[in-house]
Amino acid sequence: MSHQISVMVHTPAHSGIGGALTYESDAAHAPGTLVRVPLGSRELLGVVWGEAEPDTPNDDKASLANTNTSEQPSLLMPDDPSLQNQAPAAMQLRAIASVLEGLTPLSAHWRQLVQFAAHYYQRSAGEVALAALPSQLRDLSTEQWARRLKRKPKAVVPYEGDTQTIPTPTDEQAHVLADIAANKGPFLLFGNTGSGKTEVYLRAAQAELERDPHAQILVMVPEINLTPQLEERFRARFCPQWGTDCLVSMHSSLTPAQRLKNWLAAHSGEARIVLGTRMAVFASMPHLQLIVVDEEHDPSYKQQEGARYSARDLAIYRGQLEGAKVILGSATPSLESWHHSRSATDAGPAGRYMRLAMPSRVGQGALPLVRRVDMNRQPYKTVFSNHLLDAMRERVTRGEQILVLLNRRGYAPVLNCNDCGWKSECPHCSAYRVFHKLDRTLRCHHCGFTQPVPRACPSCGNLDISPLGRGTEQLEEHLAELLADVRRPDGEPIRIARIDADSTRLKGELERQLAEVHAGAVDVLVGTQMIAKGHDFRRVTLVAALNPDGALFSSDFRAPERLFSLLMQAAGRAGRDASMSLVSPCEMWVQSFHPLHPLFEALKQHDYPAFAEQQLKEREQATLPPFSFQALVRAEARSQEAAQGFLNAARDAGAALADELLVDLYPAVPMTIQRVANIERAQMLIECTSRKALQHFLAHWQADLHAMRSTHRQVIRWAVDVDPLAI
Repeated sequence: MSHQISVMVHTPAHSGIGGALTYESDAAHAPGTLVRVPLGSRELLGVVWGEAEPDTPNDDKASLANTNTSEQPSLLMPDDPSLQNQAPAAMQLRAIASVLEGLTPLSAHWRQLVQFAAHYYQRSAGEVALAALPSQLRDLSTEQWARRLKRKPKAVVPYEGDTQTIPTPTDEQAHVLADIAANKGPFLLFGNTGSGKTEVYLRAAQAELERDPHAQILVMVPEINLTPQLEERFRARFCPQWGTDCLVSMHSSLTPAQRLKNWLAAHSGEARIVLGTRMAVFASMPHLQLIVVDEEHDPSYKQQEGARYSARDLAIYRGQLEGAKVILGSATPSLESWHHSRSATDAGPAGRYMRLAMPSRVGQGALPLVRRVDMNRQPYKTVFSNHLLDAMRERVTRGEQILVLLNRRGYAPVLNCNDCGWKSECPHCSAYRVFHKLDRTLRCHHCGFTQPVPRACPSCGNLDISPLGRGTEQLEEHLAELLADVRRPDGEPIRIARIDADSTRLKGELERQLAEVHAGAVDVLVGTQMIAKGHDFRRVTLVAALNPDGALFSSDFRAPERLFSLLMQAAGRAGRDASMSLVSPCEMWVQSFHPLHPLFEALKQHDYPAFAEQQLKEREQATLPPFSFQALVRAEARSQEAAQGFLNAARDAGAALADELLVDLYPAVPMTIQRVANIERAQMLIECTSRKALQHFLAHWQADLHAMRSTHRQVIRWAVDVDPLAI
């Protein structure tokens, strides 16, 4: 008996196919089954989405343009280049090629999560579903998959790591854990840096694992460089009891084979704990009971390519689907999460999250004293004030460590000719190439274009071209000169290290450098935001933040929030060992030309609630998120006129519906960096005070955007970004 089944394949939103394709099969397959299907001249991996609806026309192009349709019976993409020259006879239902045996179907909750993400973020469900699966699973043929199934599983290796001493929970931790056990959540764990949030995660996970022998835990971190440190703590706590295979990691640094192995372990239920970055929110975990989102405020949880989803927000939705508890943890929560965890007042109802507070540091460690240096009173071009240098010398001679934060890598952001005004602009981007002194190159951090530093000015031939501004490379070099006479307690010269995206490019280099810092082999650590969050540096007693003023007057309304979070997180690296704080109070030095700015006032008091209240008041007055909802449409073309023309035409096409739904459509404007790799970029902001109305508008507007591609052929690509973090 022949069955018609709908199958999701990887079809990008701009292809015009928003849902499933219909295929024939000799047998009925359960939804969630992985199959290989023909599409044009290719054979692709697909996910069975259910039985196809009979007697549905195959040539309904209007339905093809609807990205919110869950099932589409049309088999072939009208614009697929591999199909354009085929005869109409080829436009018939085709049979599935094969079924991937030995895999249980993906759960209904997983498919529902994918469907919601595709609908909300305006992408095709097939694109989201297949991108969430390991690449090797998509690439393996049926024969290769069969050979893989025949492999004998490797013997379980007993855990040989050190047995971890489980600390006694503090009163605050015990109170928080009791609230988590007694309530459904979601929870916002607002804990100061060093308050022991990780111990709460560990104990909450242990409670779920002991309660249910099949329970699975998902722990998410914002960046790869935080994964090894947290993974080590989880392994030490859980592997002695549940075995070495109880925990797997998921992040982009894994090889395709490693990612497939870890995905299969999670899918089968063998892995009880999955620890990963934003991609892990789509991990197939049939027995999920707890989701932890550490450093939930971090913008890294927002995907910036393809389906632009927020892993933090999807974690909340997935917790509701699966009946799993969700813990969002941060010392500086996002203003959206802070607003959602508000208490009930006369002005409005309570938020949707339960706020749990841990204001005290473990072991009675003190938060650092914040010192502000007014750079207006320092000599011109001063990098480090004399008072800061004296404090650094004193710390090093006592065997303490110092962290210097400058969120700009390279030696200098630009090279400049004083005679003719030439600057090291990138010929392919509307940005400057950064001067990297170590390899004597000018490197564009947007398109990657790299050239050797010219011997003379390319414009006028002047031999005296000089760097403008400074980056982490220059700070490292400058500190080595300023502190050359300083000695460690053992009489050895001072040791300075730099951690940024350049110094950690080689595999394993980040882990090696962090190990040296933890071992005390480094006295001064210079770096970007990579070193400012999540690391437990026990010997750091002084943190210096240089040149943080740029975000104070940014056109991006989220810039102050990001700056305050970065500085609070950086300050939290100091004073984590209470015994060292007894010798001398830990400090954070902030060098600023605006030391009396309200942001620095709140930072000095370590008063995140006051900062959040002030920011939320400003946003409410300006009707900005979380008091409104936004989307961006970005277009890329060979000329700025073509990109903006497409967006303004789309604005005109949707104007009537937007007026009806009270949705504001702003004119198209160039992006902040409007040209990257010779591609011009423009964007258009869409805003509404109702999330439902905004979603309704975007869903119906998609047909106009797809239809306009035929009349705006200069447009290379366009994309909708719902809830954007950068405007």
